[in-house]
Amino acid sequence: MNSSALTIKTLNHNFGNLRALDNVNITLNEGDYSILLGLNGAGKTTLFSLITRLYDNQTGSIEIFSNNIKKNPSKALANIGVVFQQPTVDLDLTVEQNLQYHASLHGMRKKLALDNALIELKRQNMEDILKKKIRELSGGQKRRVEIVRALMHNPKLLLLDEPTVGVDIESRKLIIKHVKSLCKEKKLAVLWATHLIDE
Repeated sequence: MNSSALTIKTLNHNFGNLRALDNVNITLNEGDYSILLGLNGAGKTTLFSLITRLYDNQTGSIEIFSNNIKKNPSKALANIGVVFQQPTVDLDLTVEQNLQYHASLHGMRKKLALDNALIELKRQNMEDILKKKIRELSGGQKRRVEIVRALMHNPKLLLLDEPTVGVDIESRKLIIKHVKSLCKEKKLAVLWATHLIDE
């Protein structure tokens, strides 16, 4: 039986008098590929900000593999990989430099980080871009690098906030196919936020 990757119970969040989230309940198991479909401004990014502790949840509870994010944040967040809505790669660094910097934040050794990066790049047929600067890449390649970066430390839960915005149709198909394959092969749990109904 699959274990619960993400459990959210009775979660509310307000910005002043504005209720952004109202009684949210989600259970996501290992290997699940789940979509949050909603218009811009529906609260998807707010939810992701609460799960990743960019915001502090005011009510309700959030658990990641049975670790409450308030009581045991380090253990909970160690299991997460995140691709945020806004790009967060450094355009003036190479792909390798961006990935190594991220790996150092997770305390990964340089060789292990490079090995893991190459594995994920090869999964997406992108190992030839390692030495290229981010600004030389297409929009789709940049987003796929962010997904590679989010997977380097082998998380069990992947959060994707509008990961295909601004990329071409072919890149969107590749990203969706790749993420779905990770759910099947690695039992990765995925929560994908989008406003695009075909995703």
